[in-house]
Amino acid sequence: MKTPLLSILAAASLAACAPTATVHNKNNPETPLQTKQEAEATPPDYRAQAEQFLAGYNAEYVRLYTASSEAEWRSNTRIVPGDTANSGATTRANQRMAAFTGSAENIQKLRELLEHKADLTELQTKQLETALYNAANNPQTVAEVVKRRIAAEAAQTEKLYGFDYKYAGKSITTNDLDELLRKETNPQKRQAVWETSKAIGPTLKEGLLNLRDLRNETVQALGYPDYFTYQASDYGLTRDEMMALVRKINTELRPLYRELHTYARYELAKKYKVKQVPDYLPAHWLPNRWGQDWGSMVDVKGLNLDATLAKKGAEWQVKQGERFYQSLGFPALPESFYTKSSLYPLPKDATYKKNNHASAWHMDLGNDLRSLMSVEANTEWYETSHHELGHIFYYQTYSNPEVPPLLRQGANRAYHEAIGSMMGLAAKQKPFLAGLGLIDPKTKTDQTQQLLKEALSYVVFIPFASGVMSEWENAFYAEKLPADQLNAKWWALSKQYQGIVPPTNRGENYLDPATKTHINDDPAQYYDYALSYVILFQLHDHIAKNILKQDPRATNYYGSQEVGDFLRDIMRPGSSRDWRVVLKEKTGEDLSARAMVDYFQPLMTYLKAQNKGRKYTM
Repeated sequence: MKTPLLSILAAASLAACAPTATVHNKNNPETPLQTKQEAEATPPDYRAQAEQFLAGYNAEYVRLYTASSEAEWRSNTRIVPGDTANSGATTRANQRMAAFTGSAENIQKLRELLEHKADLTELQTKQLETALYNAANNPQTVAEVVKRRIAAEAAQTEKLYGFDYKYAGKSITTNDLDELLRKETNPQKRQAVWETSKAIGPTLKEGLLNLRDLRNETVQALGYPDYFTYQASDYGLTRDEMMALVRKINTELRPLYRELHTYARYELAKKYKVKQVPDYLPAHWLPNRWGQDWGSMVDVKGLNLDATLAKKGAEWQVKQGERFYQSLGFPALPESFYTKSSLYPLPKDATYKKNNHASAWHMDLGNDLRSLMSVEANTEWYETSHHELGHIFYYQTYSNPEVPPLLRQGANRAYHEAIGSMMGLAAKQKPFLAGLGLIDPKTKTDQTQQLLKEALSYVVFIPFASGVMSEWENAFYAEKLPADQLNAKWWALSKQYQGIVPPTNRGENYLDPATKTHINDDPAQYYDYALSYVILFQLHDHIAKNILKQDPRATNYYGSQEVGDFLRDIMRPGSSRDWRVVLKEKTGEDLSARAMVDYFQPLMTYLKAQNKGRKYTM
């Protein structure tokens, strides 16, 4: 049976070959209705053509997307060393998806229809442009390249999540490594833990270099110079415009980061009993493998939830996250969310591994919503649960009849992260926690310390995301960073943007950037997270001041239907509306770090006082 697309093309081909003829009225053969020439003078109905094409395209897209999601899910939730069945199935499913989205026929028809934008509706144009963007990642004009890339990505994922980390002679999980980096106080042991976390890098080098070539070659077939440029174009921005935007954000937050960097150097030197305060932060001193979040340096008295959450258990955290969204007017999650998701760590005696990196999955672009987490009863997973459920409820909200499947995604990629992170922030503010009974409302808390803890998470993240990660991937994909300079470039950027240096020399026998999940399997788009933090604070600022009439640093969203309505207005259209228009309409301003800088303004006074007489090195 022909696909709708092939039917259209076949019909067009037959019509083009037909001789000039007279069309007769079948009820009265003697009466001509319309000559062939007159028929050709009637302008084609491009809107009807687009509607017919998109109906067929969306149906097949959903079918193949669902099959691909199911295969990817198995590859991420059941990793058996030496067993390639899952990666093989994933490769085949992704190749079928690629063959459809990147088919030469589809590309031709998309381009033909887009030549007549003036005759189409905005919604049709948006869908066609999205389909053409998707095609550029899988063009079947270079089918062999696409096949090799998909197979290489599946193999890289298996290496990434099947790696056996060894510390002190024992196998250890990434959750364990993160916990040790948060709590270990012996600098020598910390260095050993940090080095263990980087052990995977060399095993990924050959695969990553291969993937760079394959990813670049894939998108070049549809006219993009490189993969980084391709990813940035999803925002309607050029590569230069995207880099200018992330550098602007970095510059706006630099004064505050400089104070935090100075504060951290002196406080950590004290903690580790080091008399000579270093000019740059040794990477293993920080409570995160990449120095992207220093929040656990500060324990806010009265707001440490670990003991309370431990009593409630991991399952309570996920269910409570759902209750929070329901209190804002969102519908309950389908029961299948709980039966099909993988929410908790595997048993110690499990014969397989899973990806421990938290993620949310829209399996069928409909109501099959799942999350992959390893929730434990602690503050970090409490926040992460709220964040991941933000994605899930975003999926649920734009899965409505007004939004075609092709446009069931965030207004831009950063919006998804912004909504999730904002809910994580809101769920940790004192009035919210007191309302839930997680802390006593009378508990005296130090708001400056709470702001410091938040800044060490949110502000500290920006130089890593918009600086190190974005600059490195820009150099890697667009500037053809040589294979013998990969690690050197990484550490030069870490020093420049984060003021962080490795504990020992890290030569090119290592590949420290590849230890970051996203470098391998979510490539050339880490700026999404930096932009999401900026949007997060813009949305939160608006909610606090204009809806709740509360201090942005002490809010309680719980039970506010108005907050829910505000969020649903942003979430419901998916990507059917321009993200810049949505942001301007909802907050009254363009993308800017203004709200983030304002939020932390009271902290600047405190930090300057703490850092008086200290040496600044950034």
